[in-house]
Amino acid sequence: MNDIITIKDIRKTYHVGDQYVYALAGVDLTINKNDYVAIMGPSGSGKSTLMNILGCLDSPTSGDYILNGTNVSHMGEDELAEVRCKEIGFVFQTFNLLPRLNALENVALPLIYMGYPKKKRLEKAEIALDQVGLKDRMGHRPNEMSGGQRQRVAVARALVNEPSIILADEPTGNLDTKTSIDIMKLFEAIYRKGNTLIVVTHEEDIAKHARRIVRLRDGKIESDFVNQNPTMANQEI
Repeated sequence: MNDIITIKDIRKTYHVGDQYVYALAGVDLTINKNDYVAIMGPSGSGKSTLMNILGCLDSPTSGDYILNGTNVSHMGEDELAEVRCKEIGFVFQTFNLLPRLNALENVALPLIYMGYPKKKRLEKAEIALDQVGLKDRMGHRPNEMSGGQRQRVAVARALVNEPSIILADEPTGNLDTKTSIDIMKLFEAIYRKGNTLIVVTHEEDIAKHARRIVRLRDGKIESDFVNQNPTMANQEI
C-alpha cells in the first residue's frame, strides 16, 4: 500500500453561539508516500482546520482519517499525542523554538517524549542539524541566529524522530525572499530523500515547488492537480 494518508468524508463543525460553522464540509483526500503536496485556500477556506486534523492536533466531527494504516479519527488526546510524536514532524511559521535552549537542545526535544536517553537524543539531534547544514551552530541559542537559521533548526527538529510526514504551516511566512528560497531548497532535498511533505501556504510561489497542489474553498476541495512543472530548487543544502 502506497497511501500514507486517506481521509474520507471528513467534516468539522463548530458551535458558535446559536449557530453552526461548517469548517470542513465533506473532504476526501489521499496522499501517497514520498508525495510533496501544497494545501492552499483563502482565509476561511478550511485549510487550517484540515492541517490541524492531518497533524492530529484536532479530531474531525465525522468521517475517517487513516494515517499510515491506523484510523486516528476518534482517538483521545493522549492517543493523538502519541501518534503525533511518532508519525509527524511539524515546521511552524513562528519557529516555536525555546529561547533558553541552544539549537542542539531544541532539536532533541521531541526525543524526550519518545523516551530516548540523553546521549542518544543528542546524537540524533546532531545528525539532524548536520542534515540542514547547521552542525556549526549547535551551541547557538535562537537569539544568536538569523531567521533562516532558526527555521532550519525547526526543520531539523521536525526530522529528528524520522517521522512519516513533515507538515509545514506557512514555513516561509516570516522570512525574506532569499531566505525563503533557501528553505525551499532544503525542502526539495528532504523530499528527494524520500520524505512525505505537506506544506500549507497562501503563497503561490511557495506552492509551485510542490508536486501536487490542493485548493480548498468553503470547506471543500475546489481542485486537486499534479503540478507538471514544479519550481525546481537546488538539491544542495
